[in-house]
Amino acid sequence: MPYPHLLAPLDLGHVTLKNRVLMGSMHTGLEETGDWNRVAEFYATRARGGVGLMVTGGMAPNAEGGVFPGAAGLFTPADIANHRIVTDRVHAAGGRIAMQILHAGRYAYSKDCVSASAVKSPISPFPPRELDEAGIEKQISDIVTAAARAREAGYDGVEVMGSEGYFLNQFLVAHTNHRTDRWGGSFENRMRLPVEVVRRVRAAVGADFILIYRISLIDLIPNGQTWDEVTTLARAIQSAGASILNTGIGWHEARVPTIATSVPRAAFAHLTARLRPEVSIPVITSNRINTPDVAEALLAEGAADMVSMARPFLADPDFVAKAEAGQAGRIAPCIACNQACLDHTFSGKLTSCLVNPRACHETVLRYEPTPAPKSVAVVGAGPAGLMAALVAAKRGHRVTLFDKSGSLGGQLNLARLVPGKEEFNGLVEWFASEVAASAIEVRLGVTAGVDDLRGFDEVIIATGVSPRDPGIPGQDRALSYIDVLRGAPVGPRVAVIGAGGIGFDVAEFLVAGGHSVTEHPAEWRREWGVGDPATTPGGLAEPAPDAPAREVWLLQRKAEKPGRGLGKTTGWIHRAALQMKGVKMWGGVSYLAITADGLRIARDGVEDVLAVDSVVLCAGQVPERGLADRLAEAGIAAHIIGGADVAAELDAKRAIDQGARLAAGL
Repeated sequence: MPYPHLLAPLDLGHVTLKNRVLMGSMHTGLEETGDWNRVAEFYATRARGGVGLMVTGGMAPNAEGGVFPGAAGLFTPADIANHRIVTDRVHAAGGRIAMQILHAGRYAYSKDCVSASAVKSPISPFPPRELDEAGIEKQISDIVTAAARAREAGYDGVEVMGSEGYFLNQFLVAHTNHRTDRWGGSFENRMRLPVEVVRRVRAAVGADFILIYRISLIDLIPNGQTWDEVTTLARAIQSAGASILNTGIGWHEARVPTIATSVPRAAFAHLTARLRPEVSIPVITSNRINTPDVAEALLAEGAADMVSMARPFLADPDFVAKAEAGQAGRIAPCIACNQACLDHTFSGKLTSCLVNPRACHETVLRYEPTPAPKSVAVVGAGPAGLMAALVAAKRGHRVTLFDKSGSLGGQLNLARLVPGKEEFNGLVEWFASEVAASAIEVRLGVTAGVDDLRGFDEVIIATGVSPRDPGIPGQDRALSYIDVLRGAPVGPRVAVIGAGGIGFDVAEFLVAGGHSVTEHPAEWRREWGVGDPATTPGGLAEPAPDAPAREVWLLQRKAEKPGRGLGKTTGWIHRAALQMKGVKMWGGVSYLAITADGLRIARDGVEDVLAVDSVVLCAGQVPERGLADRLAEAGIAAHIIGGADVAAELDAKRAIDQGARLAAGL
């Protein structure tokens, strides 16, 4: 059997899980839509895909504990009936599901938020109200009530959220708990709340119900928990009645990234391995585990009893079934980009997935077999064209895919060259494997013209973008970002013109000098200042990045902080990474000329010359519409998608979604 550890059953006493795979909690926003058929289908799709146990997005135990006003929870008999639709559908599909109870504490985006002490979070505008004894009792009682209602709604268990800086985690650390009563001061007092919650939840739900506690292994904030405190809490939670310990990494306000693309795979699993011998109940490892091979290796080496993967089940609901069938290469990979999942969540939008636009849209974006197969030409084998071709072929259309280059992937082949974006390798490989397994006729190295496209029933133009001409005197002395990423020689002092996503990528490429710490977890931890919670409370150390390979200026015309348009949950990571390497990021720059002496600029009304050896142009893109225009002149109708349609940054999320939706409707 492939993956013997990952696919082995896990006996919890009253119930046996069919494998060691947990679909971790993700807040999708589906419950808030009120469309319970849609919620049920999201989870049932993943149950049919073979996952051992799923955990829902966080359900609020009360109004003040909701992540935002109106957050979903089990407050009324109607709520219980709606959740029963979900659990019945999951059980009919052969799955098991637990409901996460998430009290946000001071992270609640509400003026009614509460916490251990009145210490405002840096990521919310609302200072929390410090709870008194009666207020604490209310929170415990509401969490217990939520657990009992989860059982009534048919869930197989609950997960009590005690990590990531949420309510229970806030009581555990001196950083946010300044109390002097029995709920503060000593660690014995600070851990009283989570232990009491688990004890009373267990009493309320009975012995034959899964009770997961999500424990923070490393807070990554000042004055966080020590390792002794983590293990003391783990043993107390076990004694209070938890079935499983799931592990969380870092608070949402931490200065260390924990789940983005640039974080090494399984970067924190060594901490789960250290915790496991301290308790006798199963321990789950998490964070940046996205392939069955990585998960299997962690279980085989004894790092954990079970592996949590959340976003990989957005990318591919059939992750487990494909691993079991020996088709791991056909698992659509989570690239940890955050663009359609966390960025959407924190913007109040419905979650989806860059790689799989059907995620959370299972009932509305359907790839039904076509009753009338057509001949379809797709020009351009970048993300938009590839997704359009695959969906059209899956539906039964006869697809021919053209690309002028000799390989699939388009601009993804540039992205995968950037340090910290190694996950794009897997995305390109997945596209290639899916195309190879399909009936698509592939014509690489062919520049399709009008005559090549006559006679097709449908023509899809996905020819991508071209670099925009910035119109700077002397720009023939400069390099394009394409040249640089493909290995053109670059001097030791470099000006990068354009501070959008590509400019940031190129700057990271230049300062890294061919070495990616994402490929070396110990180096990555050193660079970001991830220490050992056994020696530093919270596990923070002083960041110690390697010296940059080059001196870089990242410039933009807009008079605002560079990077404002980057991803909502990842932009800060890119800015911090460049700051660590001494990159000078300037806005409000006018480009006067590129000369033998460097780049002549004006800034704040003052002219200056940056004495750089190389200038790299990342000044935006324009749609590559030449073929589309020629087709229009010839009277041949065509659909235009991806960068050829809109060239705003290199937006693979929009491109893939557009390709999928077009092909679903042909």
